[in-house]
Amino acid sequence: MTDSMKIELPAHDPIASTLSAADDRIVMSEWLPPQEGSVPRIRIGRRWISILWALPIGALALVLVIALAQSLRDLPGVQAFIKDYPGIAQSAPSVDSGFPWWLQLQHFLNMLFMMFIIRAGIQILADHPRLYWTRDCTPGTEWFRFQYPVPEGRVWTSKDDSVTVPGWLGIPGVRHSIGLARWWHFSIVMLWTINGIAFYVLIFTTGQWLRLVPVTWGVFPAALSTAIQYASLNFPVDESWTRYNGLQQLSYFITVFIAAPVSILTGLMQSPAISNRFGLFGTVLNRQAARSIHFISFCWFVLFILAHGIMVFVTGLRENTNHMFAGVESHAWAGFPFFVLAMVLVGLAWWVASPFTIRHARLVQRTGRFMVGWIKGLSEWWEPNAQLTEKDISPHFWPNGTMPNSAEFEALVADEFAHYRLRVSGLVEEPREFSFADLKALPKQEQITTHFCIQGWSGVAKWGGVPMRDILDIVKPSPDARYAVFYSFSEGSAGGGYYDVHEIHNMRHRLTILAYEMNGAPVSILHGAPLRLRCENELGFKMVKWIAAIEFVRDFADLGAGQGGYNEDHEFYGYRMPI
Repeated sequence: MTDSMKIELPAHDPIASTLSAADDRIVMSEWLPPQEGSVPRIRIGRRWISILWALPIGALALVLVIALAQSLRDLPGVQAFIKDYPGIAQSAPSVDSGFPWWLQLQHFLNMLFMMFIIRAGIQILADHPRLYWTRDCTPGTEWFRFQYPVPEGRVWTSKDDSVTVPGWLGIPGVRHSIGLARWWHFSIVMLWTINGIAFYVLIFTTGQWLRLVPVTWGVFPAALSTAIQYASLNFPVDESWTRYNGLQQLSYFITVFIAAPVSILTGLMQSPAISNRFGLFGTVLNRQAARSIHFISFCWFVLFILAHGIMVFVTGLRENTNHMFAGVESHAWAGFPFFVLAMVLVGLAWWVASPFTIRHARLVQRTGRFMVGWIKGLSEWWEPNAQLTEKDISPHFWPNGTMPNSAEFEALVADEFAHYRLRVSGLVEEPREFSFADLKALPKQEQITTHFCIQGWSGVAKWGGVPMRDILDIVKPSPDARYAVFYSFSEGSAGGGYYDVHEIHNMRHRLTILAYEMNGAPVSILHGAPLRLRCENELGFKMVKWIAAIEFVRDFADLGAGQGGYNEDHEFYGYRMPI
C-alpha cells in the first residue's frame, strides 16, 4: 500500500497515554493481597451456625440411623417389606447391553469436567462469599457466608469483601481471580453440556435410559427398602449390570434430569443479558435466587460424587470398576487398571490446574475467549428490556472501583462539576465537548434496573441521564467506528488509567445511558459522579464510572495491553461480558 493510499487515523484521546501495559501472568507481588474468610456459616433465623457442627451432628446421626435400621430389620413387618421389595422394582425393565464404550468414555469425561467446574465455581463464589434469597445484597440479609460481617464506619467495597481459597481447592486459588475462574467455569461447562446432550441422545436411542428413568411407582418402596438395607450395613444384592436398585435409580434420575438442567438454567439467569431480556421470569428468578439455587445444586453434585465414590468401594470395587471402566460383568480385575489410570489423569489435572493458570493467565483468557467468547458476543445483540419499580430499589448498593485521586478531579468536585467537559472524539464526523449543563439540557431518560456485578452481587437503582443513542446522533460515528472507548478519571488498582471498550451497537440499546442521577439525586462520587455508563446487558465493571472522555475507534489493540479494558488487561476478564 502506498503512502497516498494509507488511511490516517486520528490521534487517541490524551488519556490513552496514561493506560498501562500488563503482565501475561498473575504477578503475586502486584495482586490483591490474600485475605482469609471465616468458617462457612448458615443463618437460621437471626443466628449464624457454623457448618462445622455438621461433622459431629452428622456422625451422631449416622450412628443412630445404623442402629435404627438394624433394629427395624428385626421386625417381622420390615422383613416382609424387604422380601416384597428387595431393592429393585420387580416390574422395572432390564438393560441387557451392559455399559457400552461410549458410556464409559462419557463417565470419565463427566468426572474430569466436574472437577474443573466445582473448583472454578468455588473460586467464583469466593469473590462475593455471601448468598441471598432476595434480589438485594444488603449486608446482614444473606443466608450463607464464609466471610465476616461487613465492617461498619468505613467504605467497604465488594473487592474488599473477596476472600482467598487454597490453590488445591479453587482455580487458581488467588484472591479476586474471578476473571480466570470464569473462563475455566464457562469453558468446561460448555464441554460438559455438549457431553450431556450427547449422553441424552445416546441413552434414549439405545435403551440405556431404562436404567435411569423410573417407569413404575414401585421404585419408591424399592428405594425405601434399599435405604434400610444400606443403612443396616447389610447391603442388597447388586444387579447394576442390568438394573439399578430403587435408590440408585432415583438418585441418578435427580442428578441427570433435574440437578444438571437446574444448574444450567440458574447459571444462565445470573447473566444481565439473559435476565434483563426475560422480563417477569428474570425478576422472579432474580440473580440472587438463581445464585442460591445454583449453590444448592452444586452441593447436591458434591454429595452425590462423594456418596457415589464411597459406594463404588464398599459395594464391590472389582465389579464396579469392571462395569464402568472395562464394560464387562466379571469378578476379575479387568477394569481396575483403567480406573487407576483415570484417577491418575484426574489427579494430574487437579494438581497442575492452579499453577498453570497463574503462570499462563493470558493463555487461559484467550482460550476461554475462543471457546465461549462467541456465545457472549451473540448475547450482546439482545435488547435489554427489564425494568422494575421504585419499591424495588435496593437499600444498599455495593460500591466498587478505585476512586479518582488527582488535583484535576478534586477541582471539578469542588465546583460541583461546573467546569466539567466530556470529550467525545475519534472516528466521528462532529467531535464535541459537552459541558455538564449541555448534557443536562439534552432529553433525560430514567430507568429502574438491576446492576449485575461480575463478583456476584446485584442491586436495583433508578438511573437518570442522557441516552447514548442521542450522543451518537450528535457526533455521528463514521462507518469505520466499531468500538466506543470510555476513559475514566480514576486509575486501576495496579496503576494506569482506567478504561473500557464496548461494541458500538451496544451503545444504541434503549437502556444504555450516561447516568448523572441515581435514585432521584445526583450520582454520588462513590458511585461514579459526574457521569457513569449504564449498559444493562453487561456486567458492572463494563459500566465505567467517573467518565472523562469517550473515543470511537476501529480497533483497541493499541490501547493498554490490547484486551479491551483495564480489567481485561490486568485481571484477565473478557471485553464482551453480558454473561
